[in-house]
Amino acid sequence: MTTRQGPRAVPSEQVLKAATRPGSAVDASIKDTLRIATRVLLPILLTGVLKRRPRAMALAQKFQTDRAAARLHGELRHRYGDHPLHLRLPGCSIDLALSPETVGTVLAGTPSPFSPATREKKAALGKFQPHGVLISEGHERAIRRELNEAVLEPGRELHELAEPWARVIAAQAGEMLDAAALDWDTFATRWWRIVRQVTLGGDTTEDRELTDLLASLRLAGNWAYAGPRRRRTRERFLELVRHQVALRRPGSLAAALAAAPDADGLDPAGQLPHWLFAFDAAGIVTFRTLALLAAHPEHLAAIREELEDTDLSTPQRLPRTRASVLESVRLWPTTPALLRETRGKTAWGPDRTTVFVYTPYFHRDVERLPYADRFEPAIWLDGRAADNPALVPFSGGPGACPGRDVVLFATSMLLAHLVRDHDIQSSGALLTPGKLPLTLDNFGLRFRLHKV
Repeated sequence: MTTRQGPRAVPSEQVLKAATRPGSAVDASIKDTLRIATRVLLPILLTGVLKRRPRAMALAQKFQTDRAAARLHGELRHRYGDHPLHLRLPGCSIDLALSPETVGTVLAGTPSPFSPATREKKAALGKFQPHGVLISEGHERAIRRELNEAVLEPGRELHELAEPWARVIAAQAGEMLDAAALDWDTFATRWWRIVRQVTLGGDTTEDRELTDLLASLRLAGNWAYAGPRRRRTRERFLELVRHQVALRRPGSLAAALAAAPDADGLDPAGQLPHWLFAFDAAGIVTFRTLALLAAHPEHLAAIREELEDTDLSTPQRLPRTRASVLESVRLWPTTPALLRETRGKTAWGPDRTTVFVYTPYFHRDVERLPYADRFEPAIWLDGRAADNPALVPFSGGPGACPGRDVVLFATSMLLAHLVRDHDIQSSGALLTPGKLPLTLDNFGLRFRLHKV
């Protein structure tokens, strides 16, 4: 086991390659295929793949749908072994991952033979980011990925634009602390102000219209092929994206995109919709981390110790706080379905087979992880998480999220402002240390922050 000074958000290339195992898929019975469809796939669709539905999330928490799905995965692994489980569903071929080795194989083999640009993603994400890197292939994927990395700076804890972002975060944190109570709507309103300033460089009427249109298109994208097309909404959204990026407002990611030469097939402005989309998940993670800290005063005390004599008006690395954010994503992944699609025939199946990784199972594997159901931020600092190919809060391998360090900066800095001088009282979900629920409805959480 290795020891690192700061948290590592993705498994290393060496860990993924070491986990790679050859082997063929095994066929699931019709009965087990139906169980997977109803217990795993259906709840994901109902709660919302691209934009969570509040009522559905409340029901999912009540019935702990992720716990049932994870238990089914454990049963299937005992019955079929560690090889991928092949499901024969109408119109598609799916391999279900049952072992960390399968996850490592898929992530190490991205984008070939395991492409992130699956049919399902193209149908869903294409409604608002037709040229996004996640649904691109070949040369276009390569140049768009290069641009994403150049602008987002993965591997750099403090982005070159972190200074102005720190001021934006401080201002919005102050407004959150001034609120009598912090429910989801109050938090989300101010979170999106941060997002618009970081990505677009402003919070004007047009900026707000842009993110409102995105919300509508994400709801349509929840149903992928079956969802409404909303052509006019998409046209207006993409027009606004291009216009706001062209403004080149200082201190924004949009300005960095606008400075990039628009090579054939690149579409710099077309990369921004995915960043906006991803920031919604980051807000959910931040809110859930608050709930965790409220339920674990010893971890809150450790973060406050980290924040002693720290100037939060300037960018800070905050490794303990970042580790708490990463642990929140482990406990409740915002991307429950990690998908890849084969390019060419593989040992696991024919061309265009979808490989499905249900991340809540691997993040909460009670047989392999002694800390499965407890809040254990230390795993992100002492190497335990980094050495596990199936702990993937930001995916992994060549397809890992290039914006991970931007997200960790924004979330950790905001949390630092909220908890340094305030105690947290939470309601909306009972979080029992050591027995944390597998499904947590962020919309039902509510906090009161009291000055210490």
